[in-house]
Amino acid sequence: MIKKLRGSIMLLLSAIIWGTAFVAQSEGMNYVQPFTYNAVRTLLGGIVLLPVIYVLREKERETVMVCADTKATLTGGIICGFILFCASSFQQLGISMTTAGKAGFITALYVVIVPIIGIFFGKKVSLRTWLCVITAVFGFYLLCIKNDLKISKGDLLVLMCSVFYAFHIIVIDHFNLKKANGLIMSCIQFFTAGILLTICMFIFENPTLSGILAAKHTILYTGIMSCGVAYTLQIIGQKSTPPALATMIMSLESVFAALSGWLILSEKLNTKEIIGCIFVFAAVVLAQININPGKDNK
Repeated sequence: MIKKLRGSIMLLLSAIIWGTAFVAQSEGMNYVQPFTYNAVRTLLGGIVLLPVIYVLREKERETVMVCADTKATLTGGIICGFILFCASSFQQLGISMTTAGKAGFITALYVVIVPIIGIFFGKKVSLRTWLCVITAVFGFYLLCIKNDLKISKGDLLVLMCSVFYAFHIIVIDHFNLKKANGLIMSCIQFFTAGILLTICMFIFENPTLSGILAAKHTILYTGIMSCGVAYTLQIIGQKSTPPALATMIMSLESVFAALSGWLILSEKLNTKEIIGCIFVFAAVVLAQININPGKDNK
């Protein structure tokens, strides 16, 4: 019981870090451009994971660090890195045009998008899932659609990010089945995405050392905490937490994104947008509730 509680607390800390990272990303746009910000923090995330991998290999060689398929780990890391590059690019561009709170809720839609994508791979979608989709779409409408029935460019970009994160989850699941090492695969994906982002940074932007140093606090937070610390907490926390409960806890990042945007950036949502957040969050939670909890223990 204590072990399960400890795992849940670790996952909750991950959700808090990821949620507040939206605020840091939003603040970072005051100093550098999107590709520059993402390139530096993503490469930093990969660097931070290197000592984590070393420590876990020494202490838990027979558990966390078992790698049955090196090829799957390398291939999975590169493919996930490319998808992460697309997702983070859309997200950072979107955050520069919308609020951190709204971005958090829109990004959380990946939980609902995943089963929809599964249809194209021959997976059945339950009536409950369709209900979640309808609820999420309605919430998205209230949250993002203006009176003139137009959606802001920033919200649309974050929605595209959510679609790519959905593919990211599906690809990770695919390579996990092939016995890829999750932690090493994550490290490879950070370096892959970081290299692609760096190329785009030099092609489309004019990065300056002074700008990067000015944004150092937000970059350090999202690079070290969001990538390195939060991911490690997720790995350890999920060892003692049922999958359905783990995903539901981590989906709380959307709530913490909204709260931190309100507390730190003084972002405000009108009544219609607040109701939209409630519908989106309800859809995310409902999508993760396991009707037959016994299956988690099998």
